[in-house]
Amino acid sequence: MTGTVAAVDLGATSGRVMLGHVGPGELRLEAVHRFANTPVHTVDGLHWNILELYRSVIEGLGQAARRSPGLASVGIDSWAVDYGLLRGDRLLGAPLHYRDARTATGVASIHERMPFTELYAENGLQFLPFNTLYQFEAERLSGMLELADQALLVPDLIAFWLSGARVAESTNASTTGLLTLGGEPRWNDALIERLGLPRGILPPLVQPGERIGTLLPHVADATGLDAATPVVAVGSHDTASAVVAVPMTDADAAYISCGTWGLVGVELEHPVRTEASRAANFTNEGGVDGRVRFLHNVMGTWLLSESVRTWQKSDPSVELLPLVAAAEAVSTAVAVFDANDPRFLEPGDMPARIAAWCVEHDQPVPQSPAECVRSIIESLAEAFSDAVHTASALSNKTVRTIHIVGGGSQNALLCQLTADRSGLPVLAGPVEATALGNVLVQARAAGLISGDLESLRALVAASIEPLHYAPHPR
Repeated sequence: MTGTVAAVDLGATSGRVMLGHVGPGELRLEAVHRFANTPVHTVDGLHWNILELYRSVIEGLGQAARRSPGLASVGIDSWAVDYGLLRGDRLLGAPLHYRDARTATGVASIHERMPFTELYAENGLQFLPFNTLYQFEAERLSGMLELADQALLVPDLIAFWLSGARVAESTNASTTGLLTLGGEPRWNDALIERLGLPRGILPPLVQPGERIGTLLPHVADATGLDAATPVVAVGSHDTASAVVAVPMTDADAAYISCGTWGLVGVELEHPVRTEASRAANFTNEGGVDGRVRFLHNVMGTWLLSESVRTWQKSDPSVELLPLVAAAEAVSTAVAVFDANDPRFLEPGDMPARIAAWCVEHDQPVPQSPAECVRSIIESLAEAFSDAVHTASALSNKTVRTIHIVGGGSQNALLCQLTADRSGLPVLAGPVEATALGNVLVQARAAGLISGDLESLRALVAASIEPLHYAPHPR
């Protein structure tokens, strides 16, 4: 039996609604609506335009209903850590962006009461200044948290507006820093109490594949979907969904989910929270079917897109693809900078920041946009290679192949340089891994397909042929 599900996939710079046509031996995606995700800077900081995103989701589901009546279900994934605060059914302002500078106050306040070494032993999360617990602390210090009676992570907020159900899907909840580590996911009540955060704002946890609810009547009217259409939890952290669709046909593989961020790691059965993993700033996040995503965050193609945005201010004709082609032809040595330097986190003039890093570290400053792009891609490839080998060493997992999925898998120069610098073959694709993983979990929940993660990945591997990049001698 073949059926169709709708995947709502919200990335940090763009969103899409995709139809997934799935059955035994069949896996096919159909894009029905794509839209931009453009943050808005107001007097109080950088916000997500969440209402526009929701409007786009409704528009996309309406197009999905017209193309494929009788959907089996709808599932939502998005980026991690960010949330909306609710009082009753009312949203208390547009959610703040994880790149907003306010999070620094939360970091200092949390670490005054609980050093990071102790915090890592509890939650196993990589230090990132925008992890949800730091954002909550910044909200508490500002007085906003006491006004709220509920906090819903972004995909859970969209699911609430579609279905009326208030839940927290576990893979995304694992990025808050407030879950227990290992075993069945639970809110870490002792940690939450020690940090002085209100336990009551956190909703019940659900697992990928669980039915959240059905569409509210006004949503059914707006989209043309049947009100009985289930809303199903997927790996609502977009990386969790992407990892489901990595066509790893052997166990000796690492993955890079490459988009705005590059999430580089391996899949494990159990978390790793050693002093060495803490020092290397590796994170343990929840995966589908109880797996652990042991990984490191790298800045990703954000460095490219933000550089292009800067150049377009003086020359609107600048586009990334021609710049990548020009970068491939660069024959002079370029700087390999630290792609994880915190200076690159916030929006702004990325080429100027890269130049400043090069001056400080006595490295050649890029003299043209093409050289700057080549420097970025070389630096990302080096960061990816280092993270893969570190993940392997910390987890005692042999890695013989690297899979790159997501938008970055289309960047042939990045894929080749990652193979060259790591000394490992790279398999690139699928591009829409996140939407595919979302679809696969829904399809399994609907009974359209069956099996464990390896079975789902085998279906991906049989449906999509990746591009192969062999490492060149250096």
